[in-house]
Amino acid sequence: MPARRPTMTDIAKQAGVSQSTVSLVLNDVHGTKVSRATRELVLSIAREIGYPQVRHVRNPRTPVRNLILYLTDELTTSPHAMQTIDGATNHAWEHDCIVSVFATRSDPDREAAILTHMLANPALLGVIYATIFTRVATVPAALHDVPSVLLNCHTNERAAAGIASVVPAEVLGGYAATMHLIEAGHRRIGFINGEPWLEAACERHKGYRQALTTGDIPYDPALVREGDWQVGSGFEHALSLLVQADPPTALFCANDLMAVGAIDAARKLKLDIPERLSIVGYDDQDMARYIHPPMTTVLLPNFEMGRWAADTLIAQARAGAPSLRQNIKMECPLVRRESVAPPFRRI
Repeated sequence: MPARRPTMTDIAKQAGVSQSTVSLVLNDVHGTKVSRATRELVLSIAREIGYPQVRHVRNPRTPVRNLILYLTDELTTSPHAMQTIDGATNHAWEHDCIVSVFATRSDPDREAAILTHMLANPALLGVIYATIFTRVATVPAALHDVPSVLLNCHTNERAAAGIASVVPAEVLGGYAATMHLIEAGHRRIGFINGEPWLEAACERHKGYRQALTTGDIPYDPALVREGDWQVGSGFEHALSLLVQADPPTALFCANDLMAVGAIDAARKLKLDIPERLSIVGYDDQDMARYIHPPMTTVLLPNFEMGRWAADTLIAQARAGAPSLRQNIKMECPLVRRESVAPPFRRI
């Protein structure tokens, strides 16, 4: 009777590792957290027991493809960019990859120069193409020849088929914020939005209106203001809403900075929060948890979008073929704190 052929399970038992670790080593899969000592042990045992499919170690002159280009139009306008970068770099590091970040400042010549330089790097694994504001992006032609993922932007171009994208689910975020106020009993809900030409502002407004429809509350344009995302506009617009003859009992602000301005306006009018006025913000910046009272807000999932982009890119690059196009809208969950209560009942 012929001797039984050795298997990966035999190697795993002798090496004291999992079968998946043995598979990674024998198939010469790099970019995984398998130590050099473990690799050498697995290869040594495989040779000793005569495992028939041990691959040769990679030629040291062949560069390891473990570099990710993170190309964005802007870094300095808000903390959101750094959160997405943290998500991408942390996940990349877990998979033995490093991320190189470049900002183009929306300069097409600078973008072209960066791409020309980085795409020539033999260590390049792929590209994360990001924007500071959620928007439709025109994908550089060079990205069609390298694994790429769009982060906080998307495209409707047929030419971009196969390029995955991830953006926040802003409509659902606006809906969740407004529904939270409706479920607390509010029916006059003011909305302080950002500039309407921005996709995020437009989508959050849609969510606000959809929630009103769900709650059978008529949409009242007199309760809506267009701000500029800054504290000052939140203060001014909240003040104008709260001095109306029939003021709102709650405000949904399209970002936390404007919500802070709205809180200042309420204090100026001696309206306690949440007893006399409920407020919900958006973004879940650090300030939201530290102001008094801690503010209910909607989480903008920057970190998770960064992780998803890096994970999708690495999986696509190591599969050796473009993935099916994925257009992901990532959940913007409500973060409940202490700035919302049932509406004040006048006696």
